[in-house]
Amino acid sequence: MIKKITLIYILLNCIVALSFGQNKSYILKSPSGKNEILVQTGEQIKWSVKNGTDVVLSPSAISLMLSGGEILGKNTTVINTKQTSINTDFATPIYKRSLVNDNYNQLSIVFKGNYSLTFRAYNDGIAYRFSTNKKGIIKIQNEEVNINLPDDKSLLIPYVRDLRGKEQFISSFEALYSETSVGGMLKDSLAFLPFMYNISATKKAVVLEADLEDYPGMFIGKNPSEANSLKGLFAPYPIAEKAGGFNNINYMVSKRADYIAQTNGTRNFPWRAIVISENDKELLDNDMVQKLASPSRITDVSWIKPGKVAWDWWNDWNLSGVDFKAGINTQTYKYYIDFAAANKLEYVILDEGWSDETNMMKVSDKINLPEIISYSKQKNVGIILWASWFAISKVMDNAFEQYAKMGVKGFKIDFLDRDDQKMVLSVYQIAKNAATHKLLIDFHGMYKPTGLQRTYPNVLNFEGVKGLENVKWTPNDDVPKYDVTIPFIRMMAGPMDYTPGAMRNSTKAEFHPNHSKPMSQGTRCHQLASFIVFEAPLQMLADSPTAYMKEQESTDFIATIPTVFNQSIALNAEVGAYAVIARQFKNEWFVGALNNWNKREITLDFSFLGKGNFQAIVFRDGLNADKDATDYKREIIKINSNTKLKVNLYSGGGWAAKIYPLN
Repeated sequence: MIKKITLIYILLNCIVALSFGQNKSYILKSPSGKNEILVQTGEQIKWSVKNGTDVVLSPSAISLMLSGGEILGKNTTVINTKQTSINTDFATPIYKRSLVNDNYNQLSIVFKGNYSLTFRAYNDGIAYRFSTNKKGIIKIQNEEVNINLPDDKSLLIPYVRDLRGKEQFISSFEALYSETSVGGMLKDSLAFLPFMYNISATKKAVVLEADLEDYPGMFIGKNPSEANSLKGLFAPYPIAEKAGGFNNINYMVSKRADYIAQTNGTRNFPWRAIVISENDKELLDNDMVQKLASPSRITDVSWIKPGKVAWDWWNDWNLSGVDFKAGINTQTYKYYIDFAAANKLEYVILDEGWSDETNMMKVSDKINLPEIISYSKQKNVGIILWASWFAISKVMDNAFEQYAKMGVKGFKIDFLDRDDQKMVLSVYQIAKNAATHKLLIDFHGMYKPTGLQRTYPNVLNFEGVKGLENVKWTPNDDVPKYDVTIPFIRMMAGPMDYTPGAMRNSTKAEFHPNHSKPMSQGTRCHQLASFIVFEAPLQMLADSPTAYMKEQESTDFIATIPTVFNQSIALNAEVGAYAVIARQFKNEWFVGALNNWNKREITLDFSFLGKGNFQAIVFRDGLNADKDATDYKREIIKINSNTKLKVNLYSGGGWAAKIYPLN
């Protein structure tokens, strides 16, 4: 797995810039020298970051506060320091590239009090984490994370908006991005990660966390004690819960403790990271979370099969031209299986309704589940079952064993809506237990990725995104703009269960919510390109078999698009405007371009193709897509590495191509 590794150990006594008692400063630079971390110890631990001459982070205090009054990061005494340089590659078989280069310089500082800090400087960002070496169990009362900026920087930040149970820490993690500034951030509101801020006119930063295990996720709020400052906020540990929320299938917190975590005294804590870009294109293809996540704990991943999924819920089980009543019944699911088999889709999901919502061991009398699974095996299609977290957490071991023996391939787990310590611990337990039974997991239920997808690669997808399902009920969302914003921010954290694939497409003026015949905002080609741009090893086809069979040409194209790749290359991009990316699988390339509501012309440079001649199957916006968003043109063109192709992206438009070498 590891191709090359270079280790250089240097005692950092030689790089101490200032040393007056315990007030010491340490400088750590990235391999390229562009990113620089300054760490100051003494009465407080503060760190700051520069990219060239631009300030990314002003001096910001960090600490861990333990119950009992001990503060790790106050009145510090440095015991020793060490610097390490790493340049290695690791395999990522279920990802947007098959190999990730991990190149960084690292500074480790050990403090009196049995704790340490590790800082990493990458060419594309920086990160730090606390580690403790204490006996027994410790309680973390709070963690101090300050994000002090040199001035009132502009932000793209997702606020917590879905207040289930009237508590901000219970959230769907779904929101459009608010364009604001540090000073303009709402004082009484929480935001969640990742979020973006401007460093300069061209440079941007994305704040995220990684390797979140047995610890609560970080929210963001305005720091009232300092100007131009944000701070991390954490859900206190839940000590009392009850059923509630949506359809009474959430597990709502009714009482919380006065601490955020109770955990092993010897452990590493989550990484706090900032990705730094010189231009927008760099944000479209970034590996920071993969690099910071714990390596896979599944030795044999050969049974983990990514792929595409025929999905029932978004299209409301809406079939036509059939001789049975469509709905949650055996005939309908056999029809979905036939559709999946005919189009070489790997899976079918049975969403809500196949079982009791609070008792997943009680199968609906409307379906014959063994018959459905047997039929799917004959057709070489896998079955994935939906379940609420509340239901699955009560009977996880029995459910996984029983349904795996029946031949079920995985579970789509919904309505988590939290990332306090208890929920994070549960998510890891689910991933581990599912792997034991060779089951795939899709954490659709409002939960954002932080690296679990590398540690347990049987977890193929996460929601934590305001996906296509929202168009069924939200008339005023600017979906095309959101679609060309999330690839730069949310997608950096990990795969997105956005569920694209609408075949009813609408212009801005014509769009309206519809429950049983939902439509998308923007053009058909926008939907096709989403399958290339949006990362999802388990990728849904949201529309109904009826809709896809009426649009077989589009369906055939979608069916050929892989869900994992050997290589990805960002071609051109502007946050909130458009995004273009090329992805390679074996000897074929797939290129997708997404646009906001503003019509534009872009030029695609195919120099990434290398030597030889190629043919491309292209889907582009039709000449009348401004009036009929379903209008598109399919054409076959010849290209090579010298080709510079002008592409017109219509309002809410897209462009998609499959490229293969000519013999």
